[in-house]
Amino acid sequence: MNSSTVQDIFLRFYPDYLEEYNPSPRQAKTATHIMNCKTGAYGSNISTCEECGSIHYHHNSCRDRGCPMCQELPKERWIDRQKEDLLDSPYFHVVFTLPEELNALIYSNQKVLYDLLYQAASETITELSADPEHLGAKVGFLSVLHTWGSSMAFHPHLHYDKLYIMTS
Repeated sequence: MNSSTVQDIFLRFYPDYLEEYNPSPRQAKTATHIMNCKTGAYGSNISTCEECGSIHYHHNSCRDRGCPMCQELPKERWIDRQKEDLLDSPYFHVVFTLPEELNALIYSNQKVLYDLLYQAASETITELSADPEHLGAKVGFLSVLHTWGSSMAFHPHLHYDKLYIMTS
């Protein structure tokens, strides 16, 4: 198994990347932080064991919000905080997307088509959930409209997050 880190990848490929591309100042700063994180470039702390006298060096992190090594613990803490808000009930996550070919039409008629998307998705979930061949249950849900995808391209879609089965 390859155990390369994001830092290893930056150290190996970033110089070649710079020959072809010009990152923004923020991107360059983040890349530098990632490459130097926990290497001693940002200082170190020394711990000495009082029992055996062994010395341990702990290199400081960069604390950059884009650094995966620095953001692992905050991410885990955030996930734990989110788990506290979940109901103790089984739930599902459902996403409704629209064909990419409709993007121009949707963009030009957002209010009407988003309303129709919400209505169609909600009715679909309610009807399918009530069907005994599926869940045979009454459900409650929260929906959120996302209009952009992770690549920052226009991509309208609905997330039905926390689709809860309501018991009587």
